Amino acid sequence: MRPATRQRIRLSGGTELSFITAGDASKPAVLLLHGFPNAARMFRKVMVELSEVAYLVAPDLPGFGESDALPTASFPAFGAAISELLEKLAIGARYIYLHDFGAPVGFHIALQAPEKVLGLIIQNANAHRTGHGPGWAATQAYWAQPTAKNEAEATAHLTFEGTRDQYIANVPSDVAAQISDEEWKEDWRVMCLPGRMETQRALIADYGRYVARFDDITNYLERWQPRSLMLWGRHDAFFDIAEVESWLRDLPRMEAHIFDAGHLLLETHSAEAASLILDFIASSRPPARRQSPPSPPVAPP
Repeated sequence: MRPATRQRIRLSGGTELSFITAGDASKPAVLLLHGFPNAARMFRKVMVELSEVAYLVAPDLPGFGESDALPTASFPAFGAAISELLEKLAIGARYIYLHDFGAPVGFHIALQAPEKVLGLIIQNANAHRTGHGPGWAATQAYWAQPTAKNEAEATAHLTFEGTRDQYIANVPSDVAAQISDEEWKEDWRVMCLPGRMETQRALIADYGRYVARFDDITNYLERWQPRSLMLWGRHDAFFDIAEVESWLRDLPRMEAHIFDAGHLLLETHSAEAASLILDFIASSRPPARRQSPPSPPVAPP
């Protein structure tokens, strides 16, 4: 088993992308896409176990973690950057892990090459309007009327407290107590670097364009029926649990698990999640071809 290794590549546009790989490149590839406000380190608690059966590629999305910010941030631009990474690593067929902002990036990649998708691992990711509870009202108003006032209200969570809430808002106190405050402190430190807050503001605006593509995504899911595993934190303060049923309507064979966790369930339920993902990948493999026993020798006449 190869240990996790952090690397950097220079994209064709000139910016640098940081990413972590782990496992043997001959094994099935899993593209791990984090969301807001994280980075590839979101997957740190599951990478050792998963690298035993898969080749893991976990990028810091542009403007997150150790990756440079793009001159113009958008989810299609992020998708193009990650597609370039996959091409440089010669990644063909792949599983795609979708979480939060990672979902629009992952779907950009999946819709461009649906035949290369081995399966989806869905963790608190919206692809339907049912995921938008009352807390989305200000953001939806901003998408409809992008005034300065509406932008200020839609981006009001871009604070230290708002970053912390991604981890612990709505989460039962005994579960929240398992999460180190070092996680959101590091996220906030990165968000305060030059160009990073501009990235966050641009993505909030661009997410409305992702929402406008939900019908295209539903068509993709219904047509291709990718094998899918859902891991959902039921106490998510941002993505409504009604979203689970919408996914199940599109993917009636999807395996779904609901956890006593919040938006970032890998912080508290990594062992359970890793076990389910290992089983999911193992069950996707075609059975080993059995060799026919040799024919008995023919007696000479």
